Amino acid sequence: MAAYIFPGQGSQFPGMGKDIYESSQLAKALFDKADEILGFSITKLMFEGTQEDLMQTKVTQPCVFLHSVISFLSLSEGFSAEATAGHPLGEFSALTAAGALKFEDALRLVSKRAEAMQKCCEIQKSTMAAVLGLEESVIEEVCANVTSEGDVVVAANYNCPGQVVISGTESAVDKASKILEESGAKRVVRLQVSGAFHSPLMEPAKVELEKAISQTEFLTPRCPVFQNVDALPQTNPEIIKANLIKQLTSPVRWTKTIQNMISKGVTEFVECGPGNVLQGLMRKIDRGVKSSHLA
Repeated sequence: MAAYIFPGQGSQFPGMGKDIYESSQLAKALFDKADEILGFSITKLMFEGTQEDLMQTKVTQPCVFLHSVISFLSLSEGFSAEATAGHPLGEFSALTAAGALKFEDALRLVSKRAEAMQKCCEIQKSTMAAVLGLEESVIEEVCANVTSEGDVVVAANYNCPGQVVISGTESAVDKASKILEESGAKRVVRLQVSGAFHSPLMEPAKVELEKAISQTEFLTPRCPVFQNVDALPQTNPEIIKANLIKQLTSPVRWTKTIQNMISKGVTEFVECGPGNVLQGLMRKIDRGVKSSHLA
């Protein structure tokens, strides 16, 4: 049983998608349509932009979504996956691949989500940090203690055993990072992101996204889509929509998502999109499962 998995923000790179654009007529048509939908040349940013250009949340998310979905549609040679999943932003790619969202609608939602999150980033200085080699319960307790003192920091991404990302205000993340290092973490690494994703600080973006989702048609997917919020396979459009909204302020349960997919019979994972971050996480979750990259 095979599953397609799709990466999220952070996997972007200069020149992304140009090779697909030049080698596939379908890809070219979809990239051109994306420029038309967004009202500016997203392809120019993808093909010619610098790393700094691609770091802006409002740019990054559409770029990663387009690379992932257009790669899938151009290279997958017909739909054969029996399940899909995506790492935060990648959930929109997973839903598109499974037929729950039309390409055009998904791109508009991703663009709205990115703009709303960018606004949150500009309202308050916030960040994220990866905590390596420490028990999840210890990380959660430290975050709760720091937050009880009046600042905000939470466990936001459960990426794989031994890697949890925390998210919050810059001061709270700094304070929690110091305590976590003193508590035995192997390393705490500040991430190159512009905000506190999957934390309560994204509440204003959640309100905007909810409005956009309520105005968008969701279809029953051709296969189950395992979602970040509950790590469960979903096919009900109303549940899918509710989980997408919750995702902005809720933890990403990626470890549990992959474990649940394996328990449901997935034996092969195909990563589709820029980079190979998810394959790296896969090896730390379960080395016995086959993984590859669609390219």
